[in-house]
Amino acid sequence: MQDPHEATYRTAPPAQATPRLDRNIRAVLKQREDDERSTTAQEQISQRITNFAGSLNFVCLHVLAFGAWIIANLGLVPKVPVFDPTFAMLAMIASVEAIFVTTFVLISQNRMARDDARRADLNLQISLLAEQEATRLLALVSTIAERLDVKTAADAALDELATEITPEQVLHRLDEREAEPRE
Repeated sequence: MQDPHEATYRTAPPAQATPRLDRNIRAVLKQREDDERSTTAQEQISQRITNFAGSLNFVCLHVLAFGAWIIANLGLVPKVPVFDPTFAMLAMIASVEAIFVTTFVLISQNRMARDDARRADLNLQISLLAEQEATRLLALVSTIAERLDVKTAADAALDELATEITPEQVLHRLDEREAEPRE
């Protein structure tokens, strides 16, 4: 018998592939491929360095290299002369490396920010199209209901919902709200 407090999860059956779904997936994958092909050599190098710098291999390499440097300069390795007793050279190397790694990470983040801005623009366009379609559908349904003389409790809200609102109106209202004094 199943515990009543235990959640039951069922996996949904895989979605049936429709021509529209397949077309959309192909379009997304093609766009990704096009984006990858259009990256500059600088961006590709920067991304590879950033990927390596963010990996466990990078950490392990540094633990080994810095660990060996420290052990050798503490005089713990016989027959290896101490070559950086104050660790100043190690600190300088680590600092220069940090400057370059940070620069490569920033280059990659700039590219990612550009990609995010493009996706945000695409999402906005899709939302605007969906809003326009929904507004037109509401107007059509409202007209059909009027001709059939069908009354519902939602009639009062339909007029407001069927009114098209432009992005400029929304931005203007946001600006007005932001300019209002806060309590």
